[in-house]
Amino acid sequence: MSARTRQSLRFPARQGGRRRRAWPAAAAVAIGVMTLGVLAPPAASDSAAPAAAAARQDAVQRALNTLVRDDGMPAALASVQDRNGRARTYTAGVGDLTTGAKVPRDGQVRIGSNTKTFTAVVVLQLVAERRVSLDAFVDTYLPGLVRGKGIDGGRITVRQLLQHTSGLPDYGMHLDDDEIRNRHFEPRELLDLALEHPATAAPGKKWGYSNTNYVLAGLIVQKVTGRPLAEEMDRRIIKRIGLRHTYFPAPGEMTIRGPHPRGYHRSPADGPLRDFTEMDPSAGWAAGQLISTNSDLNRFFTALLAGRLLPPAQLAEMRTTVPAGTSGLRYGLGLTSRPLSCGGVYWGHGGDIAGYETRGGVTEGGRAANVAVTSIPTDEATARHVNDAVDRALCG
Repeated sequence: MSARTRQSLRFPARQGGRRRRAWPAAAAVAIGVMTLGVLAPPAASDSAAPAAAAARQDAVQRALNTLVRDDGMPAALASVQDRNGRARTYTAGVGDLTTGAKVPRDGQVRIGSNTKTFTAVVVLQLVAERRVSLDAFVDTYLPGLVRGKGIDGGRITVRQLLQHTSGLPDYGMHLDDDEIRNRHFEPRELLDLALEHPATAAPGKKWGYSNTNYVLAGLIVQKVTGRPLAEEMDRRIIKRIGLRHTYFPAPGEMTIRGPHPRGYHRSPADGPLRDFTEMDPSAGWAAGQLISTNSDLNRFFTALLAGRLLPPAQLAEMRTTVPAGTSGLRYGLGLTSRPLSCGGVYWGHGGDIAGYETRGGVTEGGRAANVAVTSIPTDEATARHVNDAVDRALCG
């Protein structure tokens, strides 16, 4: 995760034993030249939409076109849902750089750290059931497991895990791309890797993004329920609200099941794009393993903010935020708020995993939008353009 202008909600990696630079001096944009002729027009589910909706539609398409043409993204996808549930999907670019195949509308992508919101919802459901307490220490559920230099599970609360104020080091900083792509990790292995490194702060003293927090949250879910985290997510969220294209990949499952654009990764950041579509996502687990679509993410965040997944008290806890960087981003319990150019904020999360980035959320008025690109941006301008695409979709 970059500590610079943009607070990235990514699953970070290192190279050659050192943390990869998040923002190189310049981003390669050669792919944009290859895709200029294949920018797809917007697809609308309601041909009688009013002029304001049409203008917003054009703004979203223009934003995706910019991501492909000017920023070198192989493909960009978006889904926008109004407060009445009417949805529109958009694409730009190509779904496969080798074959030139079209981008599948609302194709499945790896959603990275959006998984954290799903994990947090399950934990907060257990809080509502009085099986977990937010202010209990980690040792209450995982006695003696969390120990290291400046690290003590008897001093870190569940709330601090979900809000990234635990001070736990991020295991993701100590994995290289080949490990993330090809190696299968058990959750305890990820935790052990983190505990080889010292705490970054005392518990509760400051906000610091760490995937390790959510590995521990997932382990707490499994300890309390006696069931795999994937099964609890599926039963409590995915099936409950009808997410038909969202799933937690099975152990060893490296492919994406449904229609999807291929995902590409630059490593190093100024190197050529490599196809990273097939990978073992276990390095993400409770912090980043899920696969979904933009439309399913809209359905999920809409249901969450409408109170369909959590009682009012737990949803209020989730929406209680702390500052997360200098961009206006604030972090709650697995949920972020970000300012909109048209006023107010939207609620969501976002996620990066090699090959894909997703950003989006829901406004207080009920409009939802999610945008996906098929390579993690390697410069601040491109990252800003992804967020701008979401802003245009939500503001018009």
